[in-house]
Amino acid sequence: MLFDSTVRKELGRSFGATLVVILTIVLTMMLIRTLGMAASGRVSPQDVVLVLGYTALGHLPTMLALSLFIGVVITLGRMYRDSEMAIWMSSGVGLSRLIRPVLRSVWPVLALIGVLVSVVWPWGNQQTLEMRQRYEQRSDLSRVAPGSFQTSADGSRVFFIEREGETAGVGRNVFVLSNNGKQEAVTTARAGRVEADADQRVLVLDSGHRNEANSATGTETRMSFERFRLTVDAFKAQAAQAPLPKAVNTIDLLRDPTPKHQGELVWRLGSLLGATNLLLLGIGLSASNPRRASNWNLMFALLAFVVYYNLINLSQAWVAAGKTSMGGALIGLHGGALLLALGLIWWRDHAAVLRFAWRRPAKVCP
Repeated sequence: MLFDSTVRKELGRSFGATLVVILTIVLTMMLIRTLGMAASGRVSPQDVVLVLGYTALGHLPTMLALSLFIGVVITLGRMYRDSEMAIWMSSGVGLSRLIRPVLRSVWPVLALIGVLVSVVWPWGNQQTLEMRQRYEQRSDLSRVAPGSFQTSADGSRVFFIEREGETAGVGRNVFVLSNNGKQEAVTTARAGRVEADADQRVLVLDSGHRNEANSATGTETRMSFERFRLTVDAFKAQAAQAPLPKAVNTIDLLRDPTPKHQGELVWRLGSLLGATNLLLLGIGLSASNPRRASNWNLMFALLAFVVYYNLINLSQAWVAAGKTSMGGALIGLHGGALLLALGLIWWRDHAAVLRFAWRRPAKVCP
């Protein structure tokens, strides 16, 4: 039908343009955030691109839902402004007639959102957590790169290596600044290497000097050494920890219905149900009067999107805390949103009839 094909073509163009803009903005913000994490030592600089990719995949369902929502509002809003909807409505086509072509156009995107939140989202979070844990579990010296200063995890030491030696694992011109609050020590050596001693990592320095200053007594000590052993850190046994719910597969969440797992399921299912309800809500919010100079529909749509997704996050927190059940959260929030969207569409279709019936003067009996 001509009406269906017109809606599908315009909706596809609006969705594609909106998605490109949103992806550009969000990826720029994520890149800045990831670079900040790398600069603070939370992730490896070599893994910046991977972390950015995993993070983008995790937020892609939200970006797709927002792009669909804005695409529907922009497409139908343009039809209202150009009086196309007035022509269609005069032919007997109402807003409820738009539900079928809109859903037929976007069902592949909705299916993609379902796959992303159920499969890609936990996989991406698991990969990101593993990379961060591997990097954080590295010793302080293993993070040191030649020509750059590296602070230890507790902030009590600063390491510097001018260049790498000819032998693997040996650094040339090593500088170590130690400060435990009461005593400050500056150690320089011609060469240094890391050795394992029982349950500790020891930095062995050759041919250097050490200056110590005690802030409590004010005494200073200077010495030279041929070999100096400095304990860097201890091997820490990594206790087995339960994985975060966001990194657990959807099937495992269903098999172990703890409150936290149910809260994560509420968010995943809510992302898909929310994207569908937003499409219906966008159909109702797109209606406007072409005679008005200003159009606030898009602003109201963005506000509705923010409120809806904040409610999804709130319902997740409530279920995880045991304040409400999983079924109650899904039915109450998304069922209410569905009724609101359908009610808004019905009101838009019958608004003229209702206003005419309300304003029609009563007959005066002779």
